[in-house]
Amino acid sequence: MSETTENEAVVLTEVRGKTLLITLNRPQAMNAVNAELAQGLAAAIDELDNNADLSVGVLTGNGRGFCAGMDLKAFVEGSFPTVPGRGFGGITQQAPKKPVIAAVEGFALAGGLEVALSCDLVVASEGAKFGIPETGVGLFAGAGGLFRLPRVVPYAVAMKMALTAKPITAEEAMGYGFVVEVTEKGGAVDAAIALAEEIAKNAPLGLMASKDIIRESQGRTEEELWEYQNSEWYDMVFKSEDGVEGATAFAEKRAPNWQGK
Repeated sequence: MSETTENEAVVLTEVRGKTLLITLNRPQAMNAVNAELAQGLAAAIDELDNNADLSVGVLTGNGRGFCAGMDLKAFVEGSFPTVPGRGFGGITQQAPKKPVIAAVEGFALAGGLEVALSCDLVVASEGAKFGIPETGVGLFAGAGGLFRLPRVVPYAVAMKMALTAKPITAEEAMGYGFVVEVTEKGGAVDAAIALAEEIAKNAPLGLMASKDIIRESQGRTEEELWEYQNSEWYDMVFKSEDGVEGATAFAEKRAPNWQGK
């Protein structure tokens, strides 16, 4: 991808079938998150969630890497790149309703890793670096990294990453189960789009329910999860038009025509 021009948006969106490709577009700053980028990412998430023709998002970065985290120059000047109700980058405290795949080239560091952790799946190119180096600049990973990272890599690995400020590679991350696919360099977006297309074949309501219930499983008892699943999603999905369509299409041996309702 090319360098941005002065008037080009810092977050780009492109519809590819049922997938929305979202690109962080500050390559000259390694896609460091400032207030404008945070607002732009929040707007892209709204576009994904509010467009009934879209089922999946793919989030990537223009230039050498996915995202280097918070724009420290802006931070020193008193600007903190959060969106009310959504947190850092417009995504870390309120995730999209629809599934999102992070396509990581080069690096996802500091807040950049926390943005990737806010996605549902991660595809990365070979050698890509994942880290939370905030202790090296007098801070800590305050956008969810310190409690989300131990859910996707072993506890001791997360602790070592936080305390040493040293990253792990995509290959190591895949070994831990955090990254779902490692590609050749330059191949992360194509692989993520292919994965998104596989996901988008399925029912939109079922996708949103599955994503939400898995996310809500953290920190809840099984009894609480039964209550949550049944009160929030069961009737909405099992009594939906898509629920009937899916069963009918299966019986008639044809592809379903999903309506998202």
